[in-house]
Amino acid sequence: MTQQQLTDKALDLLKQLISIQSFSSEEDKTAEAIQDWFKEFDIPFERIHNNVITKNKYWDESKPTLLLNSHHDTVKPNKAYTKDPFHPHIEDGKLYGLGSNDAGGCLVSLIATFTHLYSAENLNHNILMVASMEEENAGANSLRGLLPSLPEIDVAIVGEPTSMNLAIAEKGLVVFDAVVKGTPSHAAHPNENNSIYNAIEVLKWFKNYKFEKSSEALGEVKMTVTQINAGSQHNVIPAQVELVIDVRVNDAYSNKEIADLLKSEAPCELKERGLKLNSSKIEKDHPLVKSGSALGRKTYGSPTLSDQAALTCQSLKLGPGDSTRSHSADEYIYVHEIEEGIDLYIKILLGFLR
Repeated sequence: MTQQQLTDKALDLLKQLISIQSFSSEEDKTAEAIQDWFKEFDIPFERIHNNVITKNKYWDESKPTLLLNSHHDTVKPNKAYTKDPFHPHIEDGKLYGLGSNDAGGCLVSLIATFTHLYSAENLNHNILMVASMEEENAGANSLRGLLPSLPEIDVAIVGEPTSMNLAIAEKGLVVFDAVVKGTPSHAAHPNENNSIYNAIEVLKWFKNYKFEKSSEALGEVKMTVTQINAGSQHNVIPAQVELVIDVRVNDAYSNKEIADLLKSEAPCELKERGLKLNSSKIEKDHPLVKSGSALGRKTYGSPTLSDQAALTCQSLKLGPGDSTRSHSADEYIYVHEIEEGIDLYIKILLGFLR
């Protein structure tokens, strides 16, 4: 089968995936569609929950392993959609539909690339393909939960829309719940310890705080207060104000370092929700990055989170489509982006694997 024929079939698969509702943890039907692809090409596969896993034909336990991964779950369509999110159709070169850009285009392009390379001999790495579930909600059965069942992974490509440029680093995430305390009282009486007024200085502290260490690829740590809640009625000064703080962590810090630092310095009580979503990176001189750079692809640091956060190996985020379209109304991906994506995936991998 020619590369163009494979590309055409990948587009057909993407249309099929779009037409099937596959919200996180409800991906059983899209998993079946992916299985049907591998059956058609006589490629053995394994299914764990709604994750579909396969290995290249000449798997060799003595070789290191390259993971190709993208997800087939989607978020729910937002209310601003004007088109049927489950009706895949092409207008002006754009394939519309929920999950077309995030991350269906990446997934089918990686599946096509894996299929193209499945029978290749004398590669310097094994290739492990994983079409994973529950990425959007970081579920228990997502790539993170699947990793103990997989072979050891030495390097990975995570398929997310990057316009086929090389995201060599990705920010981590820590979410904090904060409490600013005061003295509850009737609003008619004097109160020098009003929790809402106390929160003003705390909010200023978060707004003005600067982390010392910056990163070449990811820049500064970005901290943002995203939620605030206090009070129950007009004549009661509340005992406390509750805040939620979103911290996007660069690769100069671990999530634990960020948590320890803020809890020791913040002028309020802080508690982190979890520390698992660490930043990710791959060295700029890694052969996989060099292979992409040789084809004119730019390197950059990504501010958005993906299943890279589950991996401890070096990993590269790379895929067709544009991240700004993800989770948007009337989501789409250009057909030419899929064609370019498959071509570049194949060229980058051949430059790395041989």
